Amino acid sequence: MTIHLPRGPYTPRATPLDLAPGAAAPTSRTVFSAAHVVADPYADIGPDDPAAVDWESTLAFRRHLWAHGLGVAEAMDTAQRGMGLDWAGAAELIRRSAAEAKAVGGRIACGVGTDQLPGDGPDPTLADVRAAYEEQLALAEENGVQPILMASRALVRAARGPEDYLATYAHLLRQASEPVILHWLGPMFDPALEGYWGSSDLDEATDTFLKVIAEHPDKVDGIKISLLDAAREIDVRRRLPGGVRCYTGDDFNYPELIAGDERGFSHALLGIFDPLGPLAAHAVRVLDTGDVDGFRALLDPTVELSRHLFRSPTRFYKTGVVFLAWLAGHQDHFTMVGGLQSARSLPHLAKAYELADGLGLFPDPELAEHRMRSLLAVHGGTR
Repeated sequence: MTIHLPRGPYTPRATPLDLAPGAAAPTSRTVFSAAHVVADPYADIGPDDPAAVDWESTLAFRRHLWAHGLGVAEAMDTAQRGMGLDWAGAAELIRRSAAEAKAVGGRIACGVGTDQLPGDGPDPTLADVRAAYEEQLALAEENGVQPILMASRALVRAARGPEDYLATYAHLLRQASEPVILHWLGPMFDPALEGYWGSSDLDEATDTFLKVIAEHPDKVDGIKISLLDAAREIDVRRRLPGGVRCYTGDDFNYPELIAGDERGFSHALLGIFDPLGPLAAHAVRVLDTGDVDGFRALLDPTVELSRHLFRSPTRFYKTGVVFLAWLAGHQDHFTMVGGLQSARSLPHLAKAYELADGLGLFPDPELAEHRMRSLLAVHGGTR
């Protein structure tokens, strides 16, 4: 039956992809999905109150990702760190997800940052930044999860140049008991991170970033690059010390970066693998067999959806991710912590539905259609 979307009539797909859970994890690439959190829609809170999380649904979604063979990157940007989820909520998320990972044998890595520091008032000192990182690093290690050293808004405010970044990361890496993943999140994801690594010149910033790794290769498992710049990621990838992985965070160019070339490839730690989880895991298992063309045939068609969800202002991609989780039946409502469900327009969401349905991503297309119709009705649609 035709559904009338803002762009015009659309006939939903009748048959979803047949991707049952229970398959083994990919072997040729390490693949993490950054996972969203599910809000509690019945919590009586205001926009400035701490986030109220539906823990049962949030953990169920992580079990869904693990069941398809993906690792979970927890308490990251996709979980609305700094955009609705404060450090207290993130700490509880890490504790609960770590316990769940142990129970089901799932792979997990968790974001470690400085978001317990106030975002306004006097600039923090470098000592403040180190102490905040240390507190979060200790929590991750206490819960037996691999730390991901996230880019820090507070460090941008405290640092006076590249040398402050080098000293801060050297201090943290010396303390880490196991190799960590470093994260370079570009300003398109968070404008407060402009000039990270001590310079707005990306060549200079890249040199500082690589110097941190070169001086501590035994403490760096890998790097996650989220700059939406495939050429720069490839350049960085080729300059890494042996044994240090490159995890693509490029939600625009991930198929070509994961497939790689004759000089190497990227692993993956991606927000788009939240809605693409089963398909992404299946595609990488095809790549495990050496079938690059088959891998690209599966993932290349998903890029249009990803570029749509991550279009500018990119930081609001979480709205589309949660919207698709609701349509797919992973949660019973389209409510987000911080009220972020209002951050994208109805035409934007409707196109996301159309693209995701066309890919066969909804396990129950009739449910997705019903929920899309209900959203149209709430917005005044009558057709």
